[in-house]
Amino acid sequence: MEPTLELRFAPELRFFLAPRHRGGTLHARADSTSTLAHVVQSHGVPMTEVGTLLLDGRPAGPGTIPAPGQTVDVPPLPLPQAVPFPLRFLLDVHLGTLARRLRLLGLDTAYDNDRDDPSLFRQANAEERVLLTRDRGLLSRAGLRAGAHVRNTRPEEQLREVLHRFAPDLDPWTRCPACNGVLVHTDKGQVAGDLQEGTRAAYDAFARCPACERVYWPGAHHSHLARIVRQAQEEVSAHRA
Repeated sequence: MEPTLELRFAPELRFFLAPRHRGGTLHARADSTSTLAHVVQSHGVPMTEVGTLLLDGRPAGPGTIPAPGQTVDVPPLPLPQAVPFPLRFLLDVHLGTLARRLRLLGLDTAYDNDRDDPSLFRQANAEERVLLTRDRGLLSRAGLRAGAHVRNTRPEEQLREVLHRFAPDLDPWTRCPACNGVLVHTDKGQVAGDLQEGTRAAYDAFARCPACERVYWPGAHHSHLARIVRQAQEEVSAHRA
């Protein structure tokens, strides 16, 4: 018989497995060259989603080469997730709305709608950012320092998912949703030339982004944005309780 390993995936990770394997326990071919990380990722589970692996019940590093007949337990990451540097994000090209909402909450969030996978990988590592993506292959690239798979497709659920996973410190209304620059509060006189007459008459509180020169004020969409902020603050507080 071919030598095999028994892999036991936690329920939280079975989403990544092929439908026939979503019972959580499967057998994989064992050889003398494949590491635990390779074995786990070959079944569709990025190591960014995995906690400390157990080999026959004992902690084992992802570079360990298992022996035939051994059992591998694959747990999820403990939450909130710790990262090895100050928490900052980089989002792939499909997560533009999520990027704007993270910036609304004051989270340092890099995003460009024209980036390929190699450049995202390099930027995430060079700038010490957590790479958020729905692309499992991108998260499985060897050497990625920190990343997270975004499972949901709706921006509201994506934001909730990220807040649940990282429980970040929020500083709403301090970053430019368009470019991620840090906003500077300014008086009406300094921005009057950039405003329409109705806006000048109706509002007194303004902020400008020094990076892209956009001007912000609590306009017609403020109540909607304030609701997003309030719900985010409640979400983070609940996960820290």
